[in-house]
Amino acid sequence: MLQAWLDFHRQTLLFKCAGLDADQLRRRAVEPSTLTLLGLVRHMAEVERSWFRRRSLGQDIGFIYCTDASPDGDFDDVGPADPEADFATYRTECDQADAAAKDLPLDHTFYNPRREAMQSLRWVYVHMIEEYARHNGHADLLRERIDGATGA
Repeated sequence: MLQAWLDFHRQTLLFKCAGLDADQLRRRAVEPSTLTLLGLVRHMAEVERSWFRRRSLGQDIGFIYCTDASPDGDFDDVGPADPEADFATYRTECDQADAAAKDLPLDHTFYNPRREAMQSLRWVYVHMIEEYARHNGHADLLRERIDGATGA
Protein backbone atom coordinates (compact mmCIF):
# COMPACT_ATOMS: atom_id res chain seq x y z
CA MET A 1 0.00 0.00 0.00
CA LEU A 2 2.82 2.41 0.82
CA GLN A 3 4.52 1.77 -2.51
CA ALA A 4 1.21 2.19 -4.35
CA TRP A 5 0.57 5.59 -2.73
CA LEU A 6 4.13 6.69 -3.43
CA ASP A 7 3.76 5.65 -7.07
CA PHE A 8 0.42 7.49 -7.30
CA HIS A 9 2.02 10.71 -6.07
CA ARG A 10 5.00 10.32 -8.38
CA GLN A 11 2.63 9.97 -11.33
CA THR A 12 0.56 12.93 -10.15
CA LEU A 13 3.63 15.18 -10.22
CA LEU A 14 4.44 14.03 -13.75
CA PHE A 15 0.82 14.55 -14.79
CA LYS A 16 0.94 18.13 -13.51
CA CYS A 17 3.95 18.77 -15.76
CA ALA A 18 2.70 16.97 -18.87
CA GLY A 19 2.31 18.90 -22.09
CA LEU A 20 4.22 22.00 -20.99
CA ASP A 21 7.23 23.43 -22.77
CA ALA A 22 10.56 24.26 -21.12
CA ASP A 23 9.67 27.90 -20.45
CA GLN A 24 6.38 26.92 -18.81
CA LEU A 25 8.11 24.32 -16.63
CA ARG A 26 10.60 26.99 -15.48
CA ARG A 27 7.93 29.68 -14.91
CA ARG A 28 7.57 31.14 -11.42
CA ALA A 29 3.82 31.39 -11.73
CA VAL A 30 2.72 32.12 -8.15
CA GLU A 31 4.55 35.26 -7.08
CA PRO A 32 6.17 36.10 -4.77
CA SER A 33 7.10 32.39 -4.56
CA THR A 34 10.02 31.27 -6.68
CA LEU A 35 8.60 27.73 -7.01
CA THR A 36 8.43 26.21 -10.47
CA LEU A 37 7.17 22.88 -11.71
CA LEU A 38 10.67 22.00 -12.87
CA GLY A 39 12.04 22.97 -9.48
CA LEU A 40 9.58 20.60 -7.83
CA VAL A 41 10.67 17.74 -10.10
CA ARG A 42 14.33 18.46 -9.38
CA HIS A 43 13.63 18.70 -5.65
CA MET A 44 11.81 15.38 -5.60
CA ALA A 45 14.72 13.73 -7.45
CA GLU A 46 16.99 15.01 -4.65
CA VAL A 47 14.56 13.81 -1.97
CA GLU A 48 14.14 10.35 -3.53
CA ARG A 49 17.94 9.97 -3.61
CA SER A 50 18.40 11.32 -0.11
CA TRP A 51 15.83 9.26 1.77
CA PHE A 52 16.04 5.92 -0.02
CA ARG A 53 19.65 5.66 -1.12
CA ARG A 54 21.69 7.98 1.08
CA ARG A 55 19.83 7.43 4.34
CA SER A 56 17.96 4.11 4.20
CA LEU A 57 20.61 2.21 2.25
CA GLY A 58 23.59 4.21 3.53
CA GLN A 59 25.09 4.86 0.10
CA ASP A 60 27.86 7.44 0.08
CA ILE A 61 26.62 9.52 -2.85
CA GLY A 62 26.39 13.25 -3.34
CA PHE A 63 23.58 15.57 -4.24
CA ILE A 64 22.32 16.06 -7.76
CA TYR A 65 21.51 19.78 -7.91
CA CYS A 66 22.40 21.16 -4.48
CA THR A 67 25.89 22.38 -3.64
CA ASP A 68 27.54 24.33 -0.85
CA ALA A 69 27.36 27.40 -3.09
CA SER A 70 23.71 26.75 -3.95
CA PRO A 71 22.11 24.65 -1.18
CA ASP A 72 18.69 25.06 -2.82
CA GLY A 73 19.96 24.54 -6.35
CA ASP A 74 17.16 22.06 -7.03
CA PHE A 75 14.63 24.90 -6.68
CA ASP A 76 16.73 27.96 -7.48
CA ASP A 77 18.89 27.02 -10.46
CA VAL A 78 16.20 26.20 -13.00
CA GLY A 79 16.95 29.05 -15.43
CA PRO A 80 19.62 27.19 -17.41
CA ALA A 81 18.21 23.73 -16.62
CA ASP A 82 17.30 21.21 -19.32
CA PRO A 83 13.84 19.87 -18.46
CA GLU A 84 14.26 16.73 -20.56
CA ALA A 85 17.46 15.82 -18.72
CA ASP A 86 15.92 16.69 -15.35
CA PHE A 87 12.86 14.50 -15.98
CA ALA A 88 15.17 11.64 -16.99
CA THR A 89 17.14 12.16 -13.77
CA TYR A 90 13.91 12.16 -11.77
CA ARG A 91 12.73 8.88 -13.32
CA THR A 92 16.15 7.31 -12.74
CA GLU A 93 16.15 8.39 -9.09
CA CYS A 94 12.65 6.94 -8.59
CA ASP A 95 13.77 3.64 -10.14
CA GLN A 96 16.91 3.58 -8.01
CA ALA A 97 14.93 4.43 -4.88
CA ASP A 98 12.60 1.51 -5.57
CA ALA A 99 15.57 -0.79 -6.11
CA ALA A 100 17.17 0.41 -2.86
CA ALA A 101 14.02 -0.32 -0.84
CA LYS A 102 13.00 -3.52 -2.62
CA ASP A 103 14.83 -5.98 -0.38
CA LEU A 104 14.63 -4.01 2.87
CA PRO A 105 11.91 -4.76 5.42
CA LEU A 106 9.70 -1.84 6.44
CA ASP A 107 11.17 -2.18 9.94
CA HIS A 108 14.71 -1.60 8.61
CA THR A 109 16.23 1.25 10.61
CA PHE A 110 19.07 3.68 10.13
CA TYR A 111 20.49 6.52 12.15
CA ASN A 112 19.69 10.00 10.85
CA PRO A 113 22.35 12.36 12.21
CA ARG A 114 20.42 15.44 11.13
CA ARG A 115 17.47 14.47 13.35
CA GLU A 116 19.66 12.61 15.85
CA ALA A 117 17.28 9.67 15.75
CA MET A 118 16.77 6.19 14.44
CA GLN A 119 14.24 6.04 11.62
CA SER A 120 12.62 3.21 9.74
CA LEU A 121 11.98 2.56 6.09
CA ARG A 122 8.26 2.65 6.98
CA TRP A 123 8.78 6.21 8.26
CA VAL A 124 10.54 7.09 4.99
CA TYR A 125 7.59 5.87 2.92
CA VAL A 126 5.09 7.83 5.00
CA HIS A 127 7.29 10.92 4.88
CA MET A 128 7.72 10.64 1.10
CA ILE A 129 3.96 10.33 0.60
CA GLU A 130 3.48 13.44 2.75
CA GLU A 131 6.24 15.29 0.88
CA TYR A 132 4.69 14.50 -2.49
CA ALA A 133 1.18 15.37 -1.30
CA ARG A 134 2.37 18.80 -0.15
CA HIS A 135 4.34 19.50 -3.30
CA ASN A 136 1.61 18.16 -5.58
CA GLY A 137 -0.63 20.80 -4.01
CA HIS A 138 1.96 23.38 -5.00
CA ALA A 139 2.06 21.85 -8.49
CA ASP A 140 -1.73 22.22 -8.75
CA LEU A 141 -1.50 25.95 -8.13
CA LEU A 142 1.45 26.42 -10.46
CA ARG A 143 -0.17 24.52 -13.30
CA GLU A 144 -3.47 26.35 -12.95
CA ARG A 145 -1.65 29.70 -13.13
CA ILE A 146 0.39 28.61 -16.15
CA ASP A 147 -2.40 27.38 -18.42
CA GLY A 148 -5.56 26.95 -16.39
CA ALA A 149 -5.33 23.15 -16.23
CA THR A 150 -6.75 21.52 -13.12
CA GLY A 151 -7.54 17.98 -12.04
CA ALA A 152 -5.91 14.76 -10.92
